[in-house]
Amino acid sequence: MAAIESVEIRMVNLIPKTKRVDAIQSFVSQETPIVRITDADGAVGVGYSYTIGTGGPAIIELIARSLAPALIGREASMVEQVWRDLLFLTHATSVGAITSLALAAIDTALWDLRCRKAGLPLHVMAGGARDKVELYTTEGGWLHLPTEALVADALKAKAEGFGGSKIKVGRPAVEDVARLAGLRAAVGTDFEIFTDANQAFAVDEAIRRARLYEAADIGWFEEPLPADDVDGHVRLSRATTIPVAIGESLYSPSQFRDYLQRGACSIVQVDVARVGGITPWLKTAHLAETFNVRVCPHFLMELHVALCCAVPNARWLEYIPQLDDITGERMAIDQGCALPSKSPGLGIDWNVEAIEHLTVEGGLRRLGKNG
Repeated sequence: MAAIESVEIRMVNLIPKTKRVDAIQSFVSQETPIVRITDADGAVGVGYSYTIGTGGPAIIELIARSLAPALIGREASMVEQVWRDLLFLTHATSVGAITSLALAAIDTALWDLRCRKAGLPLHVMAGGARDKVELYTTEGGWLHLPTEALVADALKAKAEGFGGSKIKVGRPAVEDVARLAGLRAAVGTDFEIFTDANQAFAVDEAIRRARLYEAADIGWFEEPLPADDVDGHVRLSRATTIPVAIGESLYSPSQFRDYLQRGACSIVQVDVARVGGITPWLKTAHLAETFNVRVCPHFLMELHVALCCAVPNARWLEYIPQLDDITGERMAIDQGCALPSKSPGLGIDWNVEAIEHLTVEGGLRRLGKNG
């Protein structure tokens, strides 16, 4: 046991290598808060979260002004206690995206620190359910791409051993159907096709679209409706044979409970950053397990690979490279499956020089010893 002595907070802005367009937005930047926690033994843990576009400075300010000062002197190993205390400290702004993203940056750093001191990789420390997880790709399925590009990317992924690909929907219905039909004809029946609407539809349109999409035998219909419309998801789930996937826009385990209790989803896509860290991610995954529901997390493949291998009900990992500009060794892939790192900690090989170089102006804060 050792108390936290210092906290360093940085924000880097990562520009995607691939043009990313969905039904409601273009993903043009990723503001990435990074937290480094050092305890009295000199052990260090590094965690992070992210935004799609803007909002990063608000996360940095919440950490620097409210959360990080409350960490100094706390026992770093008491991760659950610290997470709950920080949640209560921010109860006036919870549940919400900014608070959850700030909590996640700290919680992932504490888990990294705990795992490093124990000499264990995250996937073992958090459960140790498996040693690999199957991949599907999203990087070649963006809404602006023509059908030919979708097909080429999916065939490439299939040749590399990936089990499926995801394409964005939200064009006129006839165009979506044609794109799905063309893709299914090209990849055959032994390759999954997933769809993602990014909350673009009203209930009537989602029900209609689901009926039209069924012919392509798609693996799931992701975020068909606004995330706060639980009733709409119940109606849709009852109206279609396609599994309904939700989760990237939910910010607490209790929100997932509402969906699961009401039969409003068949796939849980809990995002470790948006739900508030590894501590609530694991609660959500185990909650889904009690409902016999699979976990297929959103984004953050470099971190989710370990979490998917920690729990028994994870099914797919989404392939979207996120941290290439600030890491050395990449996530290991073998025959279409992602392999968790065997190194102690989160398993992310941070490039310290690159992080320092990409830290935005005014994006560095230090608290505590030597702060």
